[in-house]
Amino acid sequence: MVDIPAARGALRILTHLARQSGPVGASAIARDLGLPRSSTYQLIRVMQEEGYVVHYPELRAYGLGSLVSEIGSSVLRATRLGRLAQPLIDRLVLEVDVPAVAQVGVLHGSDVSYVSKAAGHRAPTTVASVGVRLPAHLTATGRSMLATLPAGQVRALFPHRESLVTRRGLGPTTLRALDDILAATRSRGFAAEDGEITQGYSSVAATATDRNGYPVAAIGLTYLSVAAVAPDDIARLGAAVVAASAALTARLGGH
Repeated sequence: MVDIPAARGALRILTHLARQSGPVGASAIARDLGLPRSSTYQLIRVMQEEGYVVHYPELRAYGLGSLVSEIGSSVLRATRLGRLAQPLIDRLVLEVDVPAVAQVGVLHGSDVSYVSKAAGHRAPTTVASVGVRLPAHLTATGRSMLATLPAGQVRALFPHRESLVTRRGLGPTTLRALDDILAATRSRGFAAEDGEITQGYSSVAATATDRNGYPVAAIGLTYLSVAAVAPDDIARLGAAVVAASAALTARLGGH
């Protein structure tokens, strides 16, 4: 087993702070964990700078920072979303008459991660499994959420706007090209991608929003491109994910 003392020490400190009823002094942390005092102070300083630990000057003590609770809240939100959306995507794969997999994705910076999944009869195997993260600008779920964000926020997510990552050379390589895709997504009413994540697979997706119109999640359908899916069928699948995402929006109290 690989052992990195600094990483192990930082994690032990976080675990120790989480078990305390209040702030704890650095010397007490070092004593309780059997760590060198100098190393303890160094680790705490780094964790404080990164937002994982907060300092209470009057007490000369430390406690967990807001970033830890944000991570926990993010996990809880993803779990809640998955539970709210699961019946909707279970129904979705039964209603469409092509073998398909339905996913619920959420944005994490410039990536999309998947929190729920449902597979229909004879559904294809996809890379979009629960917990997987993929570049948002290459996925239908990611594009549908990016199309809902203000242009300035999209640009902030992609600082290297002239060299966007691709898979096998497919997908937009610049922010300008992504802007065109997002404009087409808004015009069409749902997002689409064809082979940009996995060769031979296509996807459509639509976004669920909260009461402020912010994209909370996206519901997508992935199916085999080689299946006889005509343009009219794609529009029908798009309408299906739009309806499912609208139902999720309603469950979230959005508009």
